[in-house]
Amino acid sequence: MEWKLFADLAEIAGGRAVTVDAEPGDTVGDALDALLDAHPDLRDRVIEDGTVADHINVLRNGRSVRHDEGLDAVLESGDELALFPPVSGGSVGR
Repeated sequence: MEWKLFADLAEIAGGRAVTVDAEPGDTVGDALDALLDAHPDLRDRVIEDGTVADHINVLRNGRSVRHDEGLDAVLESGDELALFPPVSGGSVGR
């Protein structure tokens, strides 16, 4: 299974796309654990008090897992996983 990482998360992991040892039938949480095991420097940025930090968005197929089954969502073939840190806004052009 592949994770797409953005902003500083990609920098920490050394790339925007990271393949982990997870497959259909595993959960999003299993895939996240595999990512954090492979790139332990991400753990401090992603995990807070034993769970995914509120400011980190975990997406499955473009939708936050918080809106569905959370980290217990079962992976299916072709799923796309992504991690987004907070996004700060820019200035409004006039």
